[in-house]
Amino acid sequence: MQGRTGGRILVDQLIAQGVRRATCVPGESYLAVLDALHDAAIDVIVCRNEGGAAMMAEAEGKLTGRPGIVFVTRGPGATNASPGIHIARQDSTPLILFVGQIDSAMREREAFQEVDYRAVFGPLAKWATEIDRADRIPEIVARAFRVAMQGRPGPVVIALPEDMLAEVATVADAPRVEPAAPWPPPGDMRTLREWLLAARRPFMILGGSRWTAPAREAVIRFAERFDLPVGTSFRRAQLFPADHPCYAGDVGINPGPALTSRVREADLLLLVGGRMSEMPSSSYTLIDIPTPRQRLVHVYPDASELGRVYQPALAIEAAPAAFAAALEAVEPPAEIAWRGEREQARRDYLERTERPKPGPGALQYGDVMVWLRERLPADAIVTNGAGNFAVWVHRFMRTTGARTPLSPTSGSMGYGPPAAIMAKRVFPERVVVCFAGDGDFLMNGQEFATAVQYDIPAIIVVLDNGMYGTIRMHQEREYPGRVSATRLRNPDFAAYAAAFGGHGERVGRTEDFAPAFERALASGKPAILHCLVDPEAITPDRTLADIKSAATAGR
Repeated sequence: MQGRTGGRILVDQLIAQGVRRATCVPGESYLAVLDALHDAAIDVIVCRNEGGAAMMAEAEGKLTGRPGIVFVTRGPGATNASPGIHIARQDSTPLILFVGQIDSAMREREAFQEVDYRAVFGPLAKWATEIDRADRIPEIVARAFRVAMQGRPGPVVIALPEDMLAEVATVADAPRVEPAAPWPPPGDMRTLREWLLAARRPFMILGGSRWTAPAREAVIRFAERFDLPVGTSFRRAQLFPADHPCYAGDVGINPGPALTSRVREADLLLLVGGRMSEMPSSSYTLIDIPTPRQRLVHVYPDASELGRVYQPALAIEAAPAAFAAALEAVEPPAEIAWRGEREQARRDYLERTERPKPGPGALQYGDVMVWLRERLPADAIVTNGAGNFAVWVHRFMRTTGARTPLSPTSGSMGYGPPAAIMAKRVFPERVVVCFAGDGDFLMNGQEFATAVQYDIPAIIVVLDNGMYGTIRMHQEREYPGRVSATRLRNPDFAAYAAAFGGHGERVGRTEDFAPAFERALASGKPAILHCLVDPEAITPDRTLADIKSAATAGR
């Protein structure tokens, strides 16, 4: 072994862990790492804001199951990255944030941009630490990968003192880390089968992370054998194909009365991989706390989450892939007692998602979504951030085959553009489309420059209604007619795209969208379609006027 700088040792650990790309905003606090990256076979994507860089890395964690890697500088660099850490935490996504830190000799003086990262990120990350010696880098980086991936995945924050990165040490690289995968006990699987045989209204909900393609296929086969209706948790639609006859819909925000009743009235509820937090549980109303009215079987890879909110009748600590493999041995009964439940659940889903009713305005967003549903390739990737515009995406897009939705369960605005850029970087052969509200887009719209710089031709559809629509909707419901702090005056987003060197078009009518989309796709450039949406079209079911009228009448 030869001596290496801390920066070189760190980059070598990333290579040993199979890291292929990293995002960053450069800083003088980790110049030694930047120098080591110069010669490394790692695709380094320089971003325009640390928040965008962290969200890109989080998106890679979602797509690959391995930690996304992001480097930022100290102080404001780290705090700017915090939205990505929060997303990774709530979305259970593996992520490692490396933060340049002040020289060790300057600690406790409130030196330039000094921050105690353990204190700041301790409650937000799975683990926040600082490396004080270069010879401990392999140990701590290997541990970071393991912490980020196993149990309930999440973010790790590692501070890198500037002097430590320049220090020379002689140390061996750590081996590649693979997360531990707890396997369901055979006795629990026997109990699950007994309870299924006794059920009359069973329902399965899939959620969370740590899923694999074989696990997804095994769950599909299980649902087919048992003729079982299946829902997916909020923003986890990729876990079950929407065109499958067992699929009953998205158990997310406003799942609709039929699906809501189905979950509440299930006599056996099989929750696999998810936590049923506030959004998928309709503000904790679908399942009673602490003791569910349903017989709840909760399968989760981290024991600390089992019984944290809901006390299950059967708690199974198992990773989704291991549980799905164990399902292959679970034999169905000769006669399905709930025959007809699956068919009705499917009819309810199709009725709710087939085609939106007409709404106000020349651009019918719902019709655009239905057109895209038919037009996009089966393996397209669709991203979005947060806002009422996303309701149409989740209800009408339908995730089938390999089509992948990428969106934050944490409800973070500004996620869609950086996620789309990273998705197109990871899978350049696939069509990637981002949906963003006008307020949502400008939270991280600067990353369009990153897309142009690296020639990443993602298509961003900006839905412009001139306001923070979700908050305006809540205002009209709670304080009708008293509009405050929700209006927006927006730029010409098509011109914005052109200014950066991308493709941009304005779309004001439904019939103009399809040709504009085809031109954007054919351009081979990063593109923005600036779609003008009537402010009254606030949800697929109700207008702002409807909400205001109902609120006024109620008072």
